[in-house]
Amino acid sequence: MEVVDFGGWPNSIRLSNGEVELVATTDVGPRIIRFGFVGGQNMFHNYPETLGKTGGDGWVNYGGHRLWHAPELEPRTYAPDNGPVEHSWDGKSLTLRNAEPANGVEKEMRVTLASDSPRVDIVHRIYNKGPWPIELAPWAISVMGQGGRAIFPQEDFKAHGETLLPARRMVLWPYADMTDPRYTWGRKYIQLRQDPASHATQKIGMLNTKGWAAYVLGTDVFLKRFPYEPDANYTDLGCNTESYTDTNILEIETLGPLTRIERGAFVEHLESWLLAHTDCGTSDAEIDAKILPLVARLPKL
Repeated sequence: MEVVDFGGWPNSIRLSNGEVELVATTDVGPRIIRFGFVGGQNMFHNYPETLGKTGGDGWVNYGGHRLWHAPELEPRTYAPDNGPVEHSWDGKSLTLRNAEPANGVEKEMRVTLASDSPRVDIVHRIYNKGPWPIELAPWAISVMGQGGRAIFPQEDFKAHGETLLPARRMVLWPYADMTDPRYTWGRKYIQLRQDPASHATQKIGMLNTKGWAAYVLGTDVFLKRFPYEPDANYTDLGCNTESYTDTNILEIETLGPLTRIERGAFVEHLESWLLAHTDCGTSDAEIDAKILPLVARLPKL
C-alpha cells in the first residue's frame, strides 16, 4: 500500500501485488478509480474533465467503481461525494468510508487485494445512521473503459417440451432500443458493446442467477462474481444485474436485495473481481472456452 497522486488527487491509495494494481481516491469518493495489470491499461473509465476535481454541491461523475443505493431517485441517490474520505489500512484490507448526512447513511467499501493472484474482494456496506428504519438496496457500479464489451450469462437453454415455466427475467428501461447494433442477443449470453461513436443511451437489467458478469477490453478481461439470493426481493422489477452505456462508458452494475435496515444496522453486498489476459471472441462457444474457466476460479458467493 502506498499513497500516490492519481490524476491530480494527491491522497490516492495504490494497492499492488506486483501483478495487478488498484487505486482508490480519498480526496473524493470513495471510488476505486483504477484497476488493471501493473503497467497495463485501466479497465475503468476516467473522465479527463473531472480528474483531480474536488468540492462543489452537485454530484460529479468521476468514473471508476462506486457504491450507490437503489432504487434510483433524485436527489437521494445523487448525494455528492466531493470531499475527503475516511480510510484505514490494517495490513491486509483498505477500508473507505463516506457519510451522507442528508440521507442518514454511511457508505463503506472494504477492499482486499490477494497477495498471489489477480483477484480483489470487496465488501460494500451501507449503515443506517438515521433515527428510523430505512429500506434500500446496495448498488455496486463499475464504470468500464471505452471500446469494450460486456457479457451477461442467461439461464441454461432448454428445448420446448423440457420445461413449462418461464426462466428468464429481463427489464428494459424506456430508452432501451432492442434494435441497437451494440446488443448481441445470444442463446446463452447477452452482450453489449461500448461504442464511442454511438450517442444513444441504453440500459437493461436482469435477474442473473449465475452470479457473474464480464467485460472484455482488448485482450484483458474483467470478471466479477456476486451473490444471487433466490428468495430475495430485488428492486427495478427484480434485477440484481444492470448495464448502462453511452458514448463514454459502459457500466456493469450489481445489486443486493431490497432490505429494511434498522437504526444502527447495515446491509452488505459482496463482489469478487478477477483480471485475466485472454483473447475472447463473441460466439457462445468462444465465451464458454475463455470466460467460464475464469468464472470457475472465483468461488460462488
